[in-house]
Amino acid sequence: MLKTNVKASNITNLTDARYFAAWEVKWLGFDFQEGSENYISPPTMKAIKEWVEGVKFVGEFPFTTAEDMNAAVAALELDAIQVGMFTEVEVLEKISEVTVIKEVVISPDVDEASLENHLQLYAPHVEYFLFSFEKSGTTWEMMKNGKSQISIAVLGKICNQYKIILSIDLSPDALEEILAIPNLHGLNVKGGEEEKVGVKSFDELDEIFEALEILV
Repeated sequence: MLKTNVKASNITNLTDARYFAAWEVKWLGFDFQEGSENYISPPTMKAIKEWVEGVKFVGEFPFTTAEDMNAAVAALELDAIQVGMFTEVEVLEKISEVTVIKEVVISPDVDEASLENHLQLYAPHVEYFLFSFEKSGTTWEMMKNGKSQISIAVLGKICNQYKIILSIDLSPDALEEILAIPNLHGLNVKGGEEEKVGVKSFDELDEIFEALEILV
């Protein structure tokens, strides 16, 4: 059992899927955006899905029409979809009944007021917001040292209002501080390429999950 919910993104192979499922993550995310570095074809994802249990399956769609997302949800029996930073509200209004996660890229110059306006606009159509600090190069140390307008205190305030999944540089040393954020809903980690089929090193992720594990 883990201390918080975990979403594993960018799953492209069964090795990753089985690893994360064994650690009892809540979500496995698959990138269906053609041309993306981590793109996975629907048939490949469907084959992986048959070998993994106990997790929710998320289709990641950075730039996709509502019609295509609805079709994927039906064909692949997805539990949730994750939409990109610039997905418009009008698209989400056309989504059939499925859990929606919306990515929000947090750059160092994003201020609290503009972020709050964005969240209020999308909140009626979104269950979770995935705050991506990694994509803007914003680190936990930058937040601690006041180099991001979204401070740790502001992040805690937002977590009291919305279900936030945090995607930021993770290290075992920082996890205790990150998990101390009040009402933080979860963390995002990422899969990666295999060294060869069925072979991959999980040393860095092992450290993170061991720090997240509740020993019983």
